Amino acid sequence: MITRSDDYAIHQTALPINEPSQSDRNFYDRYFFSGFDDTGDYMFGIGFGVYPNRRVMDGHFSIAMGNRQVCFHSSRRAPKDRTDTTIGPFCIQVETPLERLRVKLAPNEHDIECDLLFTANSLPNQEPPSLMHDDGHLIMHTTRFTQMGRWRGWLSIDGVKKHIDQAFAVRDRSWGIRPVGEPQGGAPGLMSGEPGVYWLWNPMHWSNTCTHMGTYEDRDGRPTQISADSLPIYTLPEQIPPLVDPGRVAMRGVTHTLTYEKGTRYPASAAFKLTAPDGVETEYRLQTKQKFLTKGIGYNHSSWGHGMWKGELVTEREEINLDEINPLDYPNIHIQQVAIGTQKDDSGCGILESLTIGRHARSGFKDFFDGAE
Repeated sequence: MITRSDDYAIHQTALPINEPSQSDRNFYDRYFFSGFDDTGDYMFGIGFGVYPNRRVMDGHFSIAMGNRQVCFHSSRRAPKDRTDTTIGPFCIQVETPLERLRVKLAPNEHDIECDLLFTANSLPNQEPPSLMHDDGHLIMHTTRFTQMGRWRGWLSIDGVKKHIDQAFAVRDRSWGIRPVGEPQGGAPGLMSGEPGVYWLWNPMHWSNTCTHMGTYEDRDGRPTQISADSLPIYTLPEQIPPLVDPGRVAMRGVTHTLTYEKGTRYPASAAFKLTAPDGVETEYRLQTKQKFLTKGIGYNHSSWGHGMWKGELVTEREEINLDEINPLDYPNIHIQQVAIGTQKDDSGCGILESLTIGRHARSGFKDFFDGAE
């Protein structure tokens, strides 16, 4: 079907834009945003995805403050026009591509609202592709970029408005194939080797630069994918170089050590060492602050998981008491935390995202869901 997107010279296949080049039902296209400040007292997260072969679009807005996390969930039948990024009262607006994006949640029955403008202050940084097979079947093949910025605007919960002025922002965009939605029928996959996952992601704002670090590891702590980059920070998005930033440094060495809260898989602190191609080392330490469960924006959620068919248009409110959850329950293990960073001559603020399921020798985890001793 021809849509407005087809009037741009951006085709990558012989198909119209709204038809993915592959029939894999788990093809997706997704936005993620996060916001926080250097007090570490709050974190909000935004997720928005379209799954054209599942004919589903979903979106989430969630804020965590102290022990309370409040979530807005929404889902609809995916529109044919891929430029339509609205789900009831919730929408993502690309005002200037790669520079300014607006997130709006209009007045609704759930008393959760926002009007937030993301303004970029770094170049989008493309991360290594993620590839995974299960018994010869491709189950993950994604492209993702991460970009730093600032937030201005406001959010409101139950009529209490919080003004946001120059809060730190991290966003990513990813697309491709990954496991989403209702499980596939037929014989179950075999997942060669021992099941489990170790994922760590750490984008950081510093005074004049930002760093992006991410890694997958196997059960014995050997990286199966790892990268870290440093990029300049700019005052205005118009100052960001187009396409390539000559100030970007791709690190040739990356190491990290985590210390966990007892009885959980939640990092309490971390130490990193990034080694540049010229041998210069950057070492920094993190202390974690506000916790944010990623299930608040759909990750591993039992009923609001990404790409699940909920109906023609459905919205819902959810509240989570972070003091009452079991941190070792599967939906609660994937977590983001505000991370306050220190290095020799600088301080910073960012996100420490972690997900560890199954044995991980380097962390001391011996079972599928045991916690730190």
